[in-house]
Amino acid sequence: MAGQPKAPFYIAIALVIAGLVAFAVWRDRFAPKPPPVPAGGGPAAKDAAKDAAQPAPAGGEAAGAEAPDAAGVTTLKEYKFKPAERLPEVKGISAYKALENDTLRFALNVWAGWGPIILANEGFKAGKAWKAPGGKDFKVELILIDNPVAMRDAYAAGEVHIGWGTLDMVPLFLEGFVDATGKPRDSRVMPRVYQQVDWSNGGDGIVVREAVKTVSDLRGKQVVLAQNSPSHYFALNVLIAGGVQPSEVTWRYTDDAFQAAAAFNSEKGISAAVSWAPDIYSLEKVKGNRMLVTTATANKLIADVWFARADFAKDHPGIIEGLVRGIFDAMEDMKDPAKKQRCAKLMSEGYNIPETDTMNMFGDAHNTNWAENYQFFLNANNPTNFERVWRQAYYLYKRIGSIRHQPVPFDQVMDFTYIDKLGKEPKYASQKDEYEVSLAPKTVGEIRGESEEILTNTVVIHFFPNSWDLYKKVTKKVGDKDVEEHYDPNVDAVIEGVGRLVGQFGLSRVIIEGHTDSSMRGQVSPSLVKELAMNRASSVKEGIVKKFNLSPNQLAVEGIGWDRPADPTDPLNHAKNRRVEVKVYSAEKE
Repeated sequence: MAGQPKAPFYIAIALVIAGLVAFAVWRDRFAPKPPPVPAGGGPAAKDAAKDAAQPAPAGGEAAGAEAPDAAGVTTLKEYKFKPAERLPEVKGISAYKALENDTLRFALNVWAGWGPIILANEGFKAGKAWKAPGGKDFKVELILIDNPVAMRDAYAAGEVHIGWGTLDMVPLFLEGFVDATGKPRDSRVMPRVYQQVDWSNGGDGIVVREAVKTVSDLRGKQVVLAQNSPSHYFALNVLIAGGVQPSEVTWRYTDDAFQAAAAFNSEKGISAAVSWAPDIYSLEKVKGNRMLVTTATANKLIADVWFARADFAKDHPGIIEGLVRGIFDAMEDMKDPAKKQRCAKLMSEGYNIPETDTMNMFGDAHNTNWAENYQFFLNANNPTNFERVWRQAYYLYKRIGSIRHQPVPFDQVMDFTYIDKLGKEPKYASQKDEYEVSLAPKTVGEIRGESEEILTNTVVIHFFPNSWDLYKKVTKKVGDKDVEEHYDPNVDAVIEGVGRLVGQFGLSRVIIEGHTDSSMRGQVSPSLVKELAMNRASSVKEGIVKKFNLSPNQLAVEGIGWDRPADPTDPLNHAKNRRVEVKVYSAEKE
C-alpha cells in the first residue's frame, strides 16, 4: 500500500519506547527523589508538595555547594531517659497530711485552666469517686488558695498534696526547698510535675499608654506588676526579647495582678501594667491606653501545671495516674457545650463569681490534651517544651536576683511517666495537637500594613564575607596543623534563641531582616548588597524552620543591606551592623 511505513520505521519506534522504559526504570530506582508528602493532608502536606515541585533554594555561596542531608528535617526527638533514673530518691518517712476517707487535697487558684478538674470532680467538694488503675477508688477535695506564697507554704507543710503554678513559678518555689548548690533540703517536699493543664491564651497581657508603640519604648518608664508572678515572667521575657534590660525600666510592685491594674488606672505616671483578664481588657478601652501584647499572641509562653509532693507521689502512684487520666478525659468532655456550661456553673460556685464571668473565662486559657502534653514533656526539639521554659525561668529570675541557688536540672522535677504510658493507648495516642496555628503566607509589606510591631530582637551571626552559609567552615592554622572549624561557633545558640522566641509568640507574624555593613559602599552595587542580606535572612529562616519544624508561613524575610546601621551615630561600626533583626507583629485578628 502506498505510503505504508517501512520496517526501519517500526524498529526506530521500538527503540524509542525501549529507551523511555529504561529511563523510567532508572529514575524509579536510582534518581534522587523529592521528600515524601506527609500523610493526612493539611499544611505540612501542602508545604512538602510545594517543596517537591520547586528546586531547593541555593545555600552557602553557590547552588549545590552543600551535600544532600539524608537525615531530612528533624521534627521530633524524644527524651530517651526514664524519669525514675533522674528523679531524686525520696528519703525519710512521708510527712504529708494523711488522706482522710481516701481523699487527697488539690490546691488551685481562680483560673480558667482548672475547668477540666473541676468538671471531673463535679465541683470543689470531695464527693465523686475517681478511679486509680486496678479499680481502687479515691476522692479529691479542691482547695482554693489564690496566693501563691500561701499555697507554697501549705504544700511544704503537707496540708495539700498537690500544688498549682505556672511552670516558670516552680523555680521560685524551689528557692525555699533547696540549698545554695541546688540540692534538696528535704527530698520529700520536692515537686514532681506530671501534667500541663493549659497555655495562657489571652488571660495575661501588657497594657501601655498610647505613646508606647513597641517594647523598646518602655526604656526609662515605670512598669507595674505583681512581683515573682506569671506577670513578672511575662514582662521579663518580652523586655529581653525586645532588647530592653530589666534594669532599664523602673519596677513598681503590687501584691497581685488586680492591684497592678488599679495602680495603672489611677497613676498616669505609670507607663505599663502587666495584669490578667478581665482587667487588661477593661483598661485597654480607656482613652489614652492600648494593648501592647497578650498571651493570645505570645500563646506558648505561660504554661500552667500541677505538681505532687515527692513523698505523696511515691506512696500513691495510682492516684497520680488516675488524676492525669481524669483531667485529660474531662478536657475532651468540655467539647460538649452542655458539659462546658456545667463546668462554668461549678466554677462559679467554687470561685464565688457570676456564671457569665466564668463562661467568658474559658477563652483566657487553652487546655492541653495528651498530644500537646507529649510535645511539652517528651519532644526535645519543641522550642517551647518543659526544658526550655524551665531554663528560661532560671535565666531570667537569676538575672534579677530572685533566685540565688544553683539551677535544679529540669529532669529532677519533670516526670513524664504517665504521659509516656498513656501514649501506648489508642484513646490518647489518636489525639492531635489542637493548638497549631495555620497562617497563610504574606509579604513583608502586607504584614507591616495590617498590624503594629510589638518588638524587635537583634541577633548577630558572623557570616563569612560574601557568604550566607550559617555553618560555613574555615581552616585555621593551630601550631603546625590545619584545623577546620565553624566560622561562627555560636550559630546554634542564636538559632535556638530565635526559634524559642518564634515558638513563644505562636500567633504572630515574624519578619527576619538581613543587614550588612557598609565597608564596600561606593565599590559595589547596593542591589548586590541587598541580595546578600536577603540570602542571609533566608538562611536564618530556613535554619529555624528546619530545627524546630515551625511553619514557614509564620516568617517572612527582607534584605535591608547597609541602609539602616544599628547605631546611626556610629555607621562605620561594621561588626555591629552585620546583624539580623527579628521583628514580631501580632496575627491575633487574622
